[in-house]
Amino acid sequence: MRPSSATRPEYLAAFIELVQRIAAPLRELPKRSLPIKMYVAGGAAMHFYTGERISNDVDAVFSKRIALPSDLEVTYRDPDGAARLLYFDRQYNDSFALMHKDAHEDSAPLALKHIDASVLDVRLLTPVDLAVSKISRFSSQDRDDITALAKHGLITSAALYRRSQEAMKDFVGNLESLEGSISLACRIVEDAERRQSG
Repeated sequence: MRPSSATRPEYLAAFIELVQRIAAPLRELPKRSLPIKMYVAGGAAMHFYTGERISNDVDAVFSKRIALPSDLEVTYRDPDGAARLLYFDRQYNDSFALMHKDAHEDSAPLALKHIDASVLDVRLLTPVDLAVSKISRFSSQDRDDITALAKHGLITSAALYRRSQEAMKDFVGNLESLEGSISLACRIVEDAERRQSG
């Protein structure tokens, strides 16, 4: 897939530069070790799907353990000329999120100029898996992201409920609280569905 037409070009250019820095040392690896897959979640994936919400950090994990380059911060300018920073979040860990066991396998390849997918295969969590990943923390920002995905017609309440229930089978902790968050998330999507149909 390609980024949404609403994706800001200056953000896309900064993201590509960041990915190029990650990919550069990987070209030296034996072909049998490639490609390395990069699974993108969080605000970056949200922006590529919806064009909404510019995030300063990139949340991603990889198919293999890799030594990341030290310089993973890119400065760029907004259309209004304001300086912005995009950086790779080295603290991101998707083991703390509600995540379906097939989320990585089902992720969508993101076509990016100047990025060789046979070296670094950049992938976005599917919209429904992105929504599921928002449920365990379920902050106001997470709720807004779920609303945006629903508003753009990228998820349905039925799919979100089914996928999150399947993901629960591999999650430990306060499941009662999580069930409540799933119900609220599905209601958010149902409301968006009603507004679209009405």
